[in-house]
Amino acid sequence: MRYVVLILALAAMALGGAVPGRAAALEARVDVSSQTMTVLRHGQVIHTWKVSTARKGYITPRGSWRPTRLHRMWYSRKYDNSPMPYSVFYRGGYAIHGTGAVKQLGRPASHGCIRLKTANAARFYGLVKEYGRGNTRITVVN
Repeated sequence: MRYVVLILALAAMALGGAVPGRAAALEARVDVSSQTMTVLRHGQVIHTWKVSTARKGYITPRGSWRPTRLHRMWYSRKYDNSPMPYSVFYRGGYAIHGTGAVKQLGRPASHGCIRLKTANAARFYGLVKEYGRGNTRITVVN
């Protein structure tokens, strides 16, 4: 029985799932009301950045997830092949990614993704690669 639990825990970590009772080493907390993302490493704030979340008519889902996949460069199939540099996908087609529309950061402007200055997205992407998807948590609140 011990081996079954161990195998399930290892499989969850490998697939980016949550392991009960284990805090994330890296956390991104997105506050939609303030349009900011705070990055914590082992519970200590290391970055706070402006973001853009969903504009009127679109949604940025609220909740908590582990990243599911990472792409250094992704092109949106849904929105005219728009570039999404340093994408960290966390729920279906929703991702944290870089944008060139930096004047819109700090206010709702996206189709639902969480957009950052590209240099900040690259930093977050690198941290997720360093700590691993299974040790990263993305939380989106109002």
